[in-house]
Amino acid sequence: MKRIHSGLFAVLLFTGLIGWGAVGSAVAQSKSKPSDKFRQLDEVLPTPNEYRTASGAPGHRYWQNRADHVINVELDDERQRIQASETITYTNASPDELRYLWLQLDQNIFAKNSDAFRSQTSGGLDRVPLSVLDSLLRRPEFDGGYNITAVKDAKGQPLKYVVVKTMMRVDLPTPLKPGQQVSFSVDWNYNINDAVKLGGRSGYEYFPKDKNYIYEMAQWFPRMCAYTDYRGWQHTQFLGAGEFTLEFGNYRVSITAPSDHIVAATGVLQNPKQVLTAEQIARLEQARTAAKPVLIVTPDEAKRAEQGRATDKKTWVFQAENVRDFAFASSRKFIWDAMGHNVEGNQVLAMSYYPNEGNPLWEKYSTHAIIHTLNVYSRYTFTYPYPVAISVNGPVGGMEYPMICFNGPRPLEDGTYSARTKYGLISVIIHEVGHNYFPMIVNSDERQWTWMDEGLNTFLQHLAEQEWEDQYPSFRGEPQYIVDYMKSENQVPIMTQSDSVLQFGNNAYAKPATALNILRETILGRELFDYAFKEYARRWKFKRPEPADFFRTMEDASGVDLDWFWRGWFYSTDHVDISIENVRWYRLDTQNPDVEKALRRQERAARPVTQSQERNKPLPKRVDQYPELKDFYNQYDELDVTDADRELYQRFLATLTDREKEILNAGLNFYFVDFKNIGGLVMPIILDVTYTDGTKEELRFPAEIWRLNNTEVSKLIVTPKEIASLTLDPRLETADADLTNNFFPRRPVKSRFQVFKEQRQGPPNPMQLERKRQSPAQGDSPRP
Repeated sequence: MKRIHSGLFAVLLFTGLIGWGAVGSAVAQSKSKPSDKFRQLDEVLPTPNEYRTASGAPGHRYWQNRADHVINVELDDERQRIQASETITYTNASPDELRYLWLQLDQNIFAKNSDAFRSQTSGGLDRVPLSVLDSLLRRPEFDGGYNITAVKDAKGQPLKYVVVKTMMRVDLPTPLKPGQQVSFSVDWNYNINDAVKLGGRSGYEYFPKDKNYIYEMAQWFPRMCAYTDYRGWQHTQFLGAGEFTLEFGNYRVSITAPSDHIVAATGVLQNPKQVLTAEQIARLEQARTAAKPVLIVTPDEAKRAEQGRATDKKTWVFQAENVRDFAFASSRKFIWDAMGHNVEGNQVLAMSYYPNEGNPLWEKYSTHAIIHTLNVYSRYTFTYPYPVAISVNGPVGGMEYPMICFNGPRPLEDGTYSARTKYGLISVIIHEVGHNYFPMIVNSDERQWTWMDEGLNTFLQHLAEQEWEDQYPSFRGEPQYIVDYMKSENQVPIMTQSDSVLQFGNNAYAKPATALNILRETILGRELFDYAFKEYARRWKFKRPEPADFFRTMEDASGVDLDWFWRGWFYSTDHVDISIENVRWYRLDTQNPDVEKALRRQERAARPVTQSQERNKPLPKRVDQYPELKDFYNQYDELDVTDADRELYQRFLATLTDREKEILNAGLNFYFVDFKNIGGLVMPIILDVTYTDGTKEELRFPAEIWRLNNTEVSKLIVTPKEIASLTLDPRLETADADLTNNFFPRRPVKSRFQVFKEQRQGPPNPMQLERKRQSPAQGDSPRP
């Protein structure tokens, strides 16, 4: 502690009034390493125009093209192939004349010569599971690309087309002018990939025990590329990571499959009497008003269907309005349950399709998870607009399409499951159903910006998980979970094109979700954030936003300049590491000798006795041997109070106003806390102050405290109490990467380690252990 002499009092008082946010620090002047974390993004974001405004809203001349589809597809369950034809009616709403059209042929990722396959890299073959080796050997042999057999105009005349890897250009006989439509047809077929062995976002799963298949079909038809105001034709080839950029339209799709298959698809079934039994139709009607899921196809009925092989076929017809894609699933193994639910006035039929291998997990959780997702997401964005929402269990671990999603987790063969599997299922259903909002309705460009759908959706997933039950084990969203990634060297900014992203899950899912959670909880607060986020969803519902539209809307609707936040979290790889470097403690010198000299006497008495002083005490002293050597100064103590001291003090008091006397005698403590920004990412400073009397106080300083110096700042804390300790980011709000420098005085951060003995097999899950405990003689019982 230092005493501030009263001669400095006026200066201290004045500077205290104007603020001490940057005491002891100056603006960094280094020419070799300039730094401005608060620089506006004006030169980075695209210039606003009549299509996209500076506020982040669509402009008065915003447009987007449209693609309506009529498709007929037949599923070959014997050879695992599809044969299909489609008629596309394409509407040019742009101000541009189009001489040709581009289509996406995403299934060509499975062509033998695809860039996705040829550009894959590997890290060696030190330890490789046989399943992975099997996949490596199968992939070069499998040819799953499109076989385009015809492209014709509305009159049936051939159109010239050129296939370019995962895209196809169709040349028009006459240019398509603004406001005009053109219709043309495409015929094609392809071999369906084994999704278990070859991977992919769609494909089939084979069940050797009953020799049946589950088909999950997506990216299965040639789809129109997006033509946009910001890019023209979307022409980035499909390599697997960057997903899809699509146009909205209406779909009428006829799916022909074996007559004993159950088919689930985007949209509403148009011909239930032709494909369902009277009992199934009755159950489906009952489900619309039921209080819990109703089985449309029971487990026993699905088991019986598995044992047969129909030789005839049925055609299921589905209609979907204003969707950007279409997917379906088909199998004779499906159990089917459904439950109607009112989502803010929209009656939705939530449905789940799964094999017996999915129970007991799927019948218990899937449909409830769908409904929960629609409730929570609608509250934070907009009312779910579609009539159905579907979750399907099959080979694809998690993938989303309008009104339908594919989800993978299942229990073990004995019917037991771990907590990780249970919550993994609930979470993936929340996540994939949630994708109906982003990007199926808020139609962002996934091929370019994965974070705009995955990151925003993962953020909302976290909110929905926390409303499922107390202490839900979310593994993304909380700031503390992103720390290790933020510290890592092997990363790129969030604002990186999808196919070039490193650490995909952390970069595109976890980091943006965490950033939004911090923005909501710590920067803006829930009220401002929720209003702005809902405004973004409302503005861009059924439209195509870009990153700038999100950034600008969040600022526009919240009234807060967040360019520093976007720059740090989205455009850089900085991490958060703020350190309490030092604390300097001052008290005013009142110049009252009775007070000040008594304090100094206490301070002198508290000083440690050095080792030399301790050892010198018993040594004979000459003045003790010859007392005549002692004089005035042997009795003098500079800390004794004299009449002269008191007289000087009274003269000083006479010069002060009543206000100055009040401040002088208030007993205030002045603490200068020195902070250092080690990680580079500017964030608010959140400080937990513990006083010597045991009380606590939280102090919060906005990120703008770093605006004049991005690396070092000092903050003055004036308090009548003495501070015992300081803790930075006490509730882990900011993803601070090093907690050891968050304390003053420093203290060690506890951690635990354990030793273990390697096991050849993983331990049984708790459900298995309990089953063995209750029936020790029976051992593991089979799946019911």
